[in-house]
Amino acid sequence: MEPVHIIGAGLAGSEAAWQAANAGVPVVLHEMRPKVATFAHKTGDCAEMVCSNSFRSDDDRMNAVGQLHWEMRAADGLIMAMADRHRLPAGGALAVDREAFSQAVTAALQAHPLIEITGEEIADLPESGNWIVATGPLTSDRLAQSIRAVTGTDALAFFDAIAPIVHADTIDMSIAWEQSRYDKGETEAEQRAYINCPMSRDEYEAFIDALLAADKTEFREGETAGYFDGCLPIEVMAERGRETLRHGPMKPVGLTNAHKPDEKAYAVVQLRRDNAFGTLYNIVGFQTKMKYGAQTEVFRMIPGLQDASFARLGGIHRNSFLNSPTLLDDRMRLRKRPALRFAGQVTGVEGYVESAAMGLLAGRMAAAQAKGADLAPPSGTTAMGALIHHITGGAEAKTFQPMNVNFGLFPPLDDARGGRRGRKDRYPAYTDRAKDDFRQWLSQQG
Repeated sequence: MEPVHIIGAGLAGSEAAWQAANAGVPVVLHEMRPKVATFAHKTGDCAEMVCSNSFRSDDDRMNAVGQLHWEMRAADGLIMAMADRHRLPAGGALAVDREAFSQAVTAALQAHPLIEITGEEIADLPESGNWIVATGPLTSDRLAQSIRAVTGTDALAFFDAIAPIVHADTIDMSIAWEQSRYDKGETEAEQRAYINCPMSRDEYEAFIDALLAADKTEFREGETAGYFDGCLPIEVMAERGRETLRHGPMKPVGLTNAHKPDEKAYAVVQLRRDNAFGTLYNIVGFQTKMKYGAQTEVFRMIPGLQDASFARLGGIHRNSFLNSPTLLDDRMRLRKRPALRFAGQVTGVEGYVESAAMGLLAGRMAAAQAKGADLAPPSGTTAMGALIHHITGGAEAKTFQPMNVNFGLFPPLDDARGGRRGRKDRYPAYTDRAKDDFRQWLSQQG
């Protein structure tokens, strides 16, 4: 049987390989790391999580990304299985020990008898065969040039930023305290999943001043890409107004200072556990383009972090994506060269789960092709179907930008399903319909 070749062993490529191999099709997974390094990756492991350790909300009744989690679990997804195995307390979110997670994904792929992992860079797009391009936002320069040559268009791009990670034993817990917002979580560990650092108004104002004045990484001449709104550097948010951060990642609501319960903080910086040992915490929402020296100075202005030691500082990198509505069909194939499927962030979805979900679909579609069959995408009423519909024709090509999954991508509910109800009743109706239709899609594959 003709193998499926996959370029890139990130979350999308790893999931695609797992799905195709579990369908009985041999897979060759091409990953250039660690021989060819990138700005953001630190290891050669598959599915390395770069920007954050969170898969966001795990609520599959009221949240579209939670519904996407459900669909990936229902389809025996590797990424969700390993995320569940290595999850960390995070209130209502699904956060993972990122190092243990990527090591587990790598071990599962290496152990699969139908998967071969090669340590090589693919510099040119093949003209025939059954290929999936899942190279993510850090596609190598040579392959990016090949993609531009084949698609006949300049790559679209935006910038992603990375948040810093702090050593837990350097956080001053006489100032900070453990609590999830609104004490969310079923267990005590989940209710205490975050470390909170309070700020008075004067401390907040001084922090904003320092943030705006800090040295920042500037774009190279000719780079005009903007930012993805869901991953804005904190300096960019601060430039939009001095109160922006206080109503965003630094909002003080739903939290009570354990040291001073009668004193309301003006702003709060939250840190989320980054590994199972609880030795590392990332600063939530603090993606940054500040230069390294400036980061340590500014972040140590945060009460509780005055003596902080950083395991990793933040950074910024270019994220390239295709204008998928004009280039891809609904089987995720490049219209000009049907031997090529694209999956992951390069297709114009944003987020770990969304990227992995596109890998899941591409892997199953490529496996069907290898068997001489054709697999249509799931209904647009499902989370996966809504995403693939958006990127392959539902979005306006002229204004196409990366998108997280959200209920705005789902077709409206009819009256029988509760289309006229309020949001609290309407969202469960969306997910009920999605579950029914996704189960039907799975059953049609045998």
